[in-house]
Amino acid sequence: MTPSEQIDQLIAGITDWRGETFAALRQTILEADPAITEDWKWMGSPVWNRDGMIAVANAHKGKVKLTFADGAKIPDPDKLFNAGLDGNARRAIDYLEGDRIDERALKDLVRAAILFNQSKTKTKASPGASATSKAGKTGKS
Repeated sequence: MTPSEQIDQLIAGITDWRGETFAALRQTILEADPAITEDWKWMGSPVWNRDGMIAVANAHKGKVKLTFADGAKIPDPDKLFNAGLDGNARRAIDYLEGDRIDERALKDLVRAAILFNQSKTKTKASPGASATSKAGKTGKS
């Protein structure tokens, strides 16, 4: 079973408002960028990736939690984050029954996470490039 099929099955098994909220969050995340991929980790958690992890979601008693892996390092001008605000890396959005999903703001947050992931990838590539240039300066001709 693919990760997307596992997520489909998870959502179908949540028969209250959390299933609808979970499905809407998933759709909004996937609409933010066509290159986003889905994964299934930690024995049952849907994860969305693009150039690294963007977010993970879980249905808990009384809420759906969407946790951004590097949420502390991305801009949140619409103040969506409402949980995990003291952490050094992660930030989360807890959706409670009746909460409205601000699709535009959530897509912007997802895109900011992608840009952050891409900046980490470029940073990791830079030391390798400088190591190559240093290797070329060995003094051997």
